[in-house]
Parts: sequence; structure tokens; C-alpha cells
Amino acid sequence: MRAAVAGATLPDHQPSWEFPFYDSGHDEFRARVRARLADAVLPGADDWERQGFIGAAGWRALGAAGLLGEPHDGPGFLRSAVLLEELGATGYAGVRSAVGVHAYMAASYLLLFGSEAQRAAWLPAARRGERVTALAITEHQAGSDLSDLRTVAVPRPEGGFRLDGHKCYIANGTRAGLLVVLARTGAPREAPDPPRRAPGGGNGLAGASLLLVDADAPGVVRRPQPMSGYRSADVAEIVFDGVDLPADALLGRPGRALLQLMRALDFERLVAGLLAVGGVRHTLELLGAHLAARRMRGGPLGARQAVRHQVADLLAEYDTVRRYAHHAAWLHSQGRLDTRTASVVKLRATELAVGAAQTCARLHGAQGYLEDSAVARVHRDALAGTIAAGASELLRDLIAEAPAT
Repeated sequence: MRAAVAGATLPDHQPSWEFPFYDSGHDEFRARVRARLADAVLPGADDWERQGFIGAAGWRALGAAGLLGEPHDGPGFLRSAVLLEELGATGYAGVRSAVGVHAYMAASYLLLFGSEAQRAAWLPAARRGERVTALAITEHQAGSDLSDLRTVAVPRPEGGFRLDGHKCYIANGTRAGLLVVLARTGAPREAPDPPRRAPGGGNGLAGASLLLVDADAPGVVRRPQPMSGYRSADVAEIVFDGVDLPADALLGRPGRALLQLMRALDFERLVAGLLAVGGVRHTLELLGAHLAARRMRGGPLGARQAVRHQVADLLAEYDTVRRYAHHAAWLHSQGRLDTRTASVVKLRATELAVGAAQTCARLHGAQGYLEDSAVARVHRDALAGTIAAGASELLRDLIAEAPAT
């Protein structure tokens, strides 16, 4: 369905019409995803926003709809690109963040680095929505720059680890059953890390490892951190107070977290960018409906030249960013995604989301500030996208430092 925005129209969003690497099967898949999201997300999304998390029934509905188990790589990832854009276009950024972290970001670490036993233990239930996953990476003093990481997992003489530390701003934090935790283990590395920076700066992740932690284990304490936006993302702080972990909690090889993060973060940023592209589409559709309905001086508000030019700038940027994002998705499906491309996608898509939300709210006037309006939700959610999964300032550094291709 086409949406008009100040006389212009958004693309029909049929992948096979716009991109040579999509076919009619992707068009049909998009239609199915839209229908499933309408059934599994939209009926409960406002309640999830109010309560601050997706409930257990909601997660199971997402799993039953097949929305939690699409491929992470290879040609099948193009289906995920379609799904991620449509998930973003629901207009609930908290939901898209929670689902994105669960189904793509946290799960990607299991797929990339987990043993067969670890995957078998966690992934089937995660794909059914029966066991929610979360990434426990960030700390108060270690966000974009992880070199000041203070969470520690001390190896025990009898085997395993004792985990102590404090994580914050963790999506799915109170409802997750599995936490992927970054901690210093001090374990010897089998080979020296290459001279690359830790994500965000420094080289201070020597001896750090990734661990799989049962969120219900004794010593794990979780507290909600209510946010002004992303309200249904279940953001929380998590304290680890002497949590005993078995030896098989280690994800991949010991002391290799830097390399693991370097490999996974480009994918996370591509996912975040595709979700944001869908969010921009939703914002433009909200704006288009308002500009057509709002009358000013005998005609629709969207007919005013000053308004049309603002919309034209948004549409031009949207078309450009969307095409770049799907090209990056294709690169990933071919195993060719690089840091610069992933960073550009995430930077441009999330910053466009902020600009589109501001324009949408401003042109709605006072209506755009009503607390329970969709416009207000889009406006308060947009800024968080420029912070999570790599702040814009960090991404600009990465883009500037990456070799031109």
C-alpha cells in the first residue's frame, strides 16, 4: 500500500521491484510478516509500553508466529532484513529493541561462538519465545569504551567461575532467562589478540571472556531502569553477587572477547540500522496522514511549500538510507559486510529517525506532545537509537578510521 506524504508517495516496499537480490518469494514473505506482526505485536504493544516489558504470552506469540528464528547469515539473511524492516515499521521501538536483542543480537553470540551443547540447550526455547535472551555488556563506566570493564569472573580451583559485577541499561533485563555476559576472567589466551582497539577505544579487554549466565541463578539481582523511551524494552540493571558458574558457561575460547565483539558488533549495527529504517517509514506514514487531514488556509497543510520542502528532504534521505541498508544486508548475506558499511547504516538510519521524528512532532503542533499519542512515542524513542549498539560519535570515529573501499 502506498502512503502519501505531502503529495509524494513512499515506495510500495516490494523488495523484488527495488533490489536485484530479492525475488517474489521475499515479497510474499513480507506480506506474511506484516500479517503476523499485526496479530502478534500490535494488539499488545500499548500494554507492553505501559508495563515496561513484553509479557510471557507476547514472547510465545512472537515465537509461534515464526518471528524469532530467521537466519542470521547466508542468503537466508535477506528474509531477516525484510522482517527487521517490518518490525521497525510497527512504530514501537521498545518492542523492536527487545526482539532485536533477543532474536538477533544475543542469539548471534550463541550461533557464532557457542558449542553444539550450548546451542541445543538455549536456542530452541529462545526461538519459541519460551526463554528470552539479553546481552549484559554495558556498565556505568564502560559503554562505548569497554576498556574500563570491571565485572570479573574468577576461575575456581574446582572448576568454573565466580562472577561479580554490575551491568546497566540491559534490554530484556528483568525477563531474560539467559544472559550473555562480558567479564574479565584473566584466562590465558591461546594466541595474542591483534593490535586492534576494543570497541569504543583502548585495548583494555585483554583477558576478557563471554559467559552464558542463567538469569535465575542465585546471586543474580535485577532491577528495572525506567527509560523515557524504549519503554517496552525492559531495560534493567543487573548485579552479579558471587554467582557460581560451571566451566561450560564459557562462550567460545577464554580471553577472546575482543575478537568476538569485533566480529559480532558489525552485525548488531546492521540489525539496528534495518530496524531504524522501518521506524522512519512509520514516522513518514504518521506525518503523511496528518498533512493530508490538517487544513490550513483552505487547503491541506501538506500543500504548503515550506512543508513540502521539509518532507522532500526527508524522503530523499529515506530513499538513500533504505537502499544502502538493504545493500549492506546483501553484503552480509555474502559474507562481505565490513565495519565501515555497518557503521554507516546504523549512523545514517538512526540519525534520520531523529530528524524525521522531530519534523513529525513539530508539524503536528500541540497534538505531537500528547503523552499517549503515537507521535510522542516516536519522538521520545528516536534518540535512543543513536545511543544503543554504538553511539553516533563512536560510529563517526570508526567510519573515519576505516579504510576506503
